[in-house]
Amino acid sequence: MKETLEVTQTIDGVTCRIIAKGRIDANNAELLQNKLDEVLKDGQKSIILNMAQIEYLSSIGVRIILKTYKEALKVTSTFKIESPSKIVKNVLGMVALKQLLVT
Repeated sequence: MKETLEVTQTIDGVTCRIIAKGRIDANNAELLQNKLDEVLKDGQKSIILNMAQIEYLSSIGVRIILKTYKEALKVTSTFKIESPSKIVKNVLGMVALKQLLVT
């Protein structure tokens, strides 16, 4: 069975919500990176990444999250993670990003 990642997007006013489901690893992280880059390029001012259904988060996923946070600051956008799964909370806690990014 191939491990997959699904990424969907909704926009409500000025808030863009990205919903990620599955695994974020080296095989599929580019999908998430491309979606977050696209949203930033489109000028969204409030970006929320819902990670409630993430089963695995690798170091490349952490790099994508941190890069997106930094890019959002440069263009005066906000970037937050909502409803992180237990796995995501643990990983972000280990790399000291949980307090910075989780709403």
